[in-house]
Amino acid sequence: MQISTQDETSNGPLTVVALSTLLSLVVFTAPLTTLEAMTADFGMSPGVQAWVMSGTPLGAAAGLLTAGALGDTLGRKRTFVGGLWVTALFSVIAALAPTGPLLIAARIAQGLGTAGIMACGLGLLGQVYGGDGFRKAAGIWAAAIGAGVAAGPILASLLLGFGGWQAIHWLCAVGSAVLALVALSLPESRRIGERMDIGGSLLLMVGLSCLLSALIEVRFGLSATVVALASGGAVLLILFFHVERRVANPILRVDLFRRSDFSGATIAAFASGAGVLALMSMVPTVMVRGQGHTPLLAAVVLVAWSGMTMVSALGARFLPGTLSVRMAIIVSILGCMAGQLLLLVAQPGSHWTIFLPALLVAGVSNGILNASLGQAAIQTVPAERSAMGSAVNNTARYLGSAIGIALVSILISGIGGQSFFAGWREAVLATSGFSLLGALAMLGLAERETRPGT
Repeated sequence: MQISTQDETSNGPLTVVALSTLLSLVVFTAPLTTLEAMTADFGMSPGVQAWVMSGTPLGAAAGLLTAGALGDTLGRKRTFVGGLWVTALFSVIAALAPTGPLLIAARIAQGLGTAGIMACGLGLLGQVYGGDGFRKAAGIWAAAIGAGVAAGPILASLLLGFGGWQAIHWLCAVGSAVLALVALSLPESRRIGERMDIGGSLLLMVGLSCLLSALIEVRFGLSATVVALASGGAVLLILFFHVERRVANPILRVDLFRRSDFSGATIAAFASGAGVLALMSMVPTVMVRGQGHTPLLAAVVLVAWSGMTMVSALGARFLPGTLSVRMAIIVSILGCMAGQLLLLVAQPGSHWTIFLPALLVAGVSNGILNASLGQAAIQTVPAERSAMGSAVNNTARYLGSAIGIALVSILISGIGGQSFFAGWREAVLATSGFSLLGALAMLGLAERETRPGT
C-alpha cells in the first residue's frame, strides 16, 4: 500500500536512506582497523577489546524490534531521524571517551541509534516506491550495506594517521547530523495510533542484551557469569513471547511466524548472519593474526567481498521476473556457502590472493541475498507493519552474526601456526553448515506451503 503521494521517480528519499544505511555500517566496522590503536591508548584487555568490537552490534540487535515498533506506532521518519541524532551524539562521546568502559557504552548507544536507521529505512522506501521501483530501491539499499562494510575499515585506517582512532567517530558524527537534517524532508508514515508496548520492549532489550553478552563472554571460556547471562536472557525472552501474545500493539506479532514466507525470510536472515557474514568478517583476523599481513591490506582485500556485494545487489533488479524472491534467496544462500567452502584452502604463508576466489563468489551471492531479503522483509508483512518486518529481518541477521562470530572466535582463539588453521577449517565448515540449514529450511517451508490445506 502506498502511503506517500510523492513522485516515485524522485531519488531523494532513496539517496537519504541509502547514505544513512551506509553510514550505519561504517559505524559497525570502524574498530576493524583501529582496535590496535585503541588498545594502545587504553591498555585494553582481550575482554574489553571483544566488548568494543561487539558493542554496536549488541545495541543494534537489542534495539531493532523496539525501533521498528516506534516507527510503526509514532512514525517511521521520526524514528529514522531520531536514530541519526542518537548516532551523531554518541559518535561524539566515543571520540571523546577517556576510558575503555565509556567507549564501550558509547558503542552500544551507537548501535541503538543505528537500529532506528536500519529498522525504518527500508520501511520508508516501501511507502515511497512500489513494484519495480521498490525492487530497484531494495537493491540500492542492499548495495549500501556492502558499500558501508567496504568503506568503514578503509576510511578508519586512512584517517588513523590524521586524527587517531577518534577521527572515524568524528566523521560519523558529522555525517549523521547532516543526514538527520536532510531526512526531515522525507514523508511521514501513518501511525497505528495505539499505545507502545513498553513492557515487551524492555523484556526484549534486556533479554537480548543478556544473551548477546553471554556470547561475547563465552569467547573467554564457560563461566558462572556466562551461565547466568544466558539463563537470564532465555527466561526474559520466554516472558517476552508470552507478553507479545496478549498485548494490543505488540512490537513483534508472533502470529506472523505462521506464514511460511515470513518464517522463511527470518530463517534466511539468521543463516546469512551466522554463515557468510560471520565468516567473512573474520577474514581480516585470519590475514593479520594467521598470516602476518597488515590491517590495511586485510581491509583492502575484504573489499573483494563487500564490493562485489554492493555491485551484485545493484544488479539484482535485472534478475528474471519469473524468479521468485524465495528462489533467489535459496540460490544465493547456496552460492554464499560455495564461497565459504573455498576458504578451506587458506594456509600459513599463503599469498593474499588465495582469498580472492572465495570472496568474489561469496560477494556476488551475498549481494543478491541482501537485496532479496530486503524485498521479503517488506512483502511478507502487512503494509502498516513494514518497519516491524524490516526490524525482525535485521534482528535475525545480527543475532546470527553474533553467534557465528562467537563460534569462529572460539575455534581460532589462543592458538597459532597449523593449529590456528585447523581451527579455521572447522569454523569454515560450521558456518557453511548454517548456510546449508538456511537453504534447506527455505525449501522445506516452500514444500509445506504447496501442500493442500496448508
